[in-house]
Amino acid sequence: MAIDVAINGAAGRMGRMLTQAIDDEKDLSLVVALERSDCEFLGQDAGLVAGVGEIGVPVAANTDGSTFDVLVDFSIPAATLEILDRGVADSFGMVIGTTGFDASGLHDIEVAAGSIPIVMAPNMSVGVNVVFRLIETAAEILGDSVDIEIYEMHHRHKIDAPSGTAVRMGEIVATTLGRDLEKDAIYGRVGDTGERAQPTIGFHSARGGDVVGEHTVTFSGTGERIEITHRAQSRSNFAAGAIRAVRFVANKIAMKERGLFGMENVLGL
Repeated sequence: MAIDVAINGAAGRMGRMLTQAIDDEKDLSLVVALERSDCEFLGQDAGLVAGVGEIGVPVAANTDGSTFDVLVDFSIPAATLEILDRGVADSFGMVIGTTGFDASGLHDIEVAAGSIPIVMAPNMSVGVNVVFRLIETAAEILGDSVDIEIYEMHHRHKIDAPSGTAVRMGEIVATTLGRDLEKDAIYGRVGDTGERAQPTIGFHSARGGDVVGEHTVTFSGTGERIEITHRAQSRSNFAAGAIRAVRFVANKIAMKERGLFGMENVLGL
């Protein structure tokens, strides 16, 4: 089945990597490359911007009536939500890797998923989603006998903190242990904080250089500590996961199914 794909944020770091990944797949075709209206690459060939050679798809500020099956979005919340209504109106599926949505934005995505299939994940790396499962297992076994902290580091350009992946890790831990993340999360510590409260789930964020993404969850007990870590060496792993999500969404469209899915659904976890 041939799948026509659009990318929102095509000139960004992930957008370029996605263009490269799509170019390598025989069953996928990039037909629309979207960017903001003030992007310096508007009008340029998306393939040349991504370094794969000319593909005949210009970077554009709108779809100009083009049709496609699935839109992949690694942009910013405002840009994602802006195109969400188009997805519902034109019945294309979406793969959303954007993070940093507020409660209202998440609600809008859930509502849209009542009409179209959407895969949304803070991290589409296959490895990270395996780590999600390992964290859940560790929390189930260790329970309240350990103190849990989450550490993450990303490049200097990342605009939200903690990362969406770190937040998802905290959600998994909280759900597994029956805790309320809104009440129990602590974001960094400074000054006289007093003794650590046992239900606390700590988050610590670092930004610098060109770090693609590193996440570690520590389970610290008496006499031992378990660390579960994922380090992304490049964005190619995110793109590979997004390609799997595109095929998943295209299949849902063919089956006339709708709903909000995660990478656990894509990977059959």
